[in-house]
Amino acid sequence: MAVKKGQVHDLTIDNIAFGGKGIARIEGLAVFVDQTVPGDRVRARVVKKKKNFAEARIEELLEPSPDRVVPPCPYSGFCGGCKWQFLAYDRQLVYKRRHVAEAIEHIGLIQGVDVLPTVASERVFGYRNKMEFSCSDRQWLLPEEMAAGVKASGFALGLHVPGTYNKVLDTQACLLQPDLGNHIMEEVRQYMKNAGLPPYGLKSHEGFWRFLMLRHSVSRDQWMVNIITASENLSVVMPLAEALVAAHPEVVSVVNNITARRAGVAVGETEVPLAGQPYLTDAIGHFQFKISANSFFQTNTRGAESLYGIVRAYAGLTGGETVLDLYCGTGTIAICLAAAAKEVIGIEMVASAVDDARENCRRNQVSNCRFIHGDIKDVLAGAAAVPDVMIIDPPRVGMHQRVVEQVLELAPERIVYVSCNPATLARDLALMADRYRVTEAQPVDLFPHTFHIETVARLERV
Repeated sequence: MAVKKGQVHDLTIDNIAFGGKGIARIEGLAVFVDQTVPGDRVRARVVKKKKNFAEARIEELLEPSPDRVVPPCPYSGFCGGCKWQFLAYDRQLVYKRRHVAEAIEHIGLIQGVDVLPTVASERVFGYRNKMEFSCSDRQWLLPEEMAAGVKASGFALGLHVPGTYNKVLDTQACLLQPDLGNHIMEEVRQYMKNAGLPPYGLKSHEGFWRFLMLRHSVSRDQWMVNIITASENLSVVMPLAEALVAAHPEVVSVVNNITARRAGVAVGETEVPLAGQPYLTDAIGHFQFKISANSFFQTNTRGAESLYGIVRAYAGLTGGETVLDLYCGTGTIAICLAAAAKEVIGIEMVASAVDDARENCRRNQVSNCRFIHGDIKDVLAGAAAVPDVMIIDPPRVGMHQRVVEQVLELAPERIVYVSCNPATLARDLALMADRYRVTEAQPVDLFPHTFHIETVARLERV
């Protein structure tokens, strides 16, 4: 039977693809169905048909999978923040491990890698130390709100509908952040609505209020509030900052990032401190890290401690090694390894991150780390170091081809590759497969209720 757009089929979901969609088959053709889990029986309508696959939208859940649970969040299924709340957490861990193993085998074409069971997150809600909420001049309504005749307001502060840039839910609470964050968000929402200035229109590119970013220090239970606006207006934002600090002793930093760029990115062209200090301090193990508004820091602090412990174990340092840390960010991994190494050299292309890395070394009295600012593909050859061990922690796109070539030329005895994307991890492992053997891979869950997964792979030179 030819599958066509618009057809309705009764389907049994038998797997989950990386990206979170359930997979069913119609006469061998893979059909991806969002918001489903293996074991579900669903009635679904085909919304897209390609040569080798189709996509369908669930219309009725005929028989729920035993792996399915009732999500505690009313936005589940409509919000892009976490798409797997309806999948039991222990099963999330199983499928995340499977995604890593399948990527290494089918994309990397590497057989026999020991992919260990996923390390669980200590907390599955309230675990995020950073949340970013968008402002919009149009509220996107939930289906039950539309059914009840609710009219969309001209203001929304919240998270996006998946795959959209202009559909913003007026999120009353997000379960991924600690509860105080939700109280702060509500106070900011009410202030913005009553301040007399419009929210930013994601289509018109006009308006004042753009984003609210909240950062939380787990070790100190302190908060930063970052208000992102389209222009500077201290007479409007300063009273908000003063009110937040007065109401919540935990709020130790309020800053205003200002950007007129059309890009929907919550990073200011300029930053104005409004109240308290312009940074937070958090800890991984016994190390203290300075975190400014736009610094990179793992969003699950407790999970990062587990992740870096695995990196340290895989590095196998004995005290005499030179370690090269590529994509070192603010120096968190370098500092965590420093005591067990002769020297750690970090390379990072973001200048502010390199400044933070050097400051973090001073704060932690670490003297055997140095950091090089520049694009890795341009500066790696001149790093003046022949590493015994290399740490590679690239962004989601993985390593540039020239970086791979230079890594192979340096030929460290051991590589520890940290990845947030199983597909690019597998691709890069394949590019190094002639020279390096993958001895083990350890998935670590830093992102419960999403399909995202961190993986640490240990490579030995052949």
